Amino acid sequence: MFFVSDGTGITAETFGHSLLAQFDEVPFKELRMPFIDTMDKAADVIERINRVSRDDHLRPIVFSTLVDPEINYAVRCAHGLFLDMIQTFVEPLEKELGFKSTHSIGRGHNIADSKEYNQRIEAINFSLAHDDGQTHTGLADADVILVGVSRSGKTPTSLYLAMQYGIKAANYPLIPEDFERHTLPSALPKYRHKLFGLSIAPERLAEVRNERRPKSKYASIENCIEEVAAAEAMMRREGIRWLSSTTKSIEEIATTILQEVRLDRRSF
Repeated sequence: MFFVSDGTGITAETFGHSLLAQFDEVPFKELRMPFIDTMDKAADVIERINRVSRDDHLRPIVFSTLVDPEINYAVRCAHGLFLDMIQTFVEPLEKELGFKSTHSIGRGHNIADSKEYNQRIEAINFSLAHDDGQTHTGLADADVILVGVSRSGKTPTSLYLAMQYGIKAANYPLIPEDFERHTLPSALPKYRHKLFGLSIAPERLAEVRNERRPKSKYASIENCIEEVAAAEAMMRREGIRWLSSTTKSIEEIATTILQEVRLDRRSF
């Protein structure tokens, strides 16, 4: 499986993974080949595709976002199944819209000076500063505040929302002291409308915690059962929307949060 691009290759890889997810019983070896913007680099791609075809006796699948027509044509002639996102989608759009595309290399990620890019950087910095309840300062600027027991997926979800959508996401752990007081952490009640909870199956939580602190009370199944039950009871009592992260991907969790909290997707 080759992901070939004159840019970062992220678009080709993301598109390829979306399609290959429909064939989860088929094993793939993957290789991203970014910044293929000269004929010399194209020749190297062609040689590698042809070598894999020859050695493995299988035709490689090539996902391409190559814009340059000459490079595109050259790589298309390699011994692989060539799936061209530019030709497949851009050319029909040109006909429908009545406009020619720019055919600019790297156009999809040329956003260094854009408002959206700066917004994402600001959101990432915000999420890092407000990870795990590090500070109460600036919570009024948060778009969403994730709450849940330790290791339920709050940090990766916060960073994903920031990186992908420019969402300022803070996160707070719910700890035994909160459960004993039967109250949310003191900084959170006035931002109740921004709160969203993550829970997790106790068995999965014990597995995750044991990777960090093996054979500790923190990671014991008994403690995990108790904490998860207390956290879910608190979220129900406080009227906080929540979901279980146990079987969901970061992408699914983030999409649900965007819908439930009614946040705009600011960048893609």
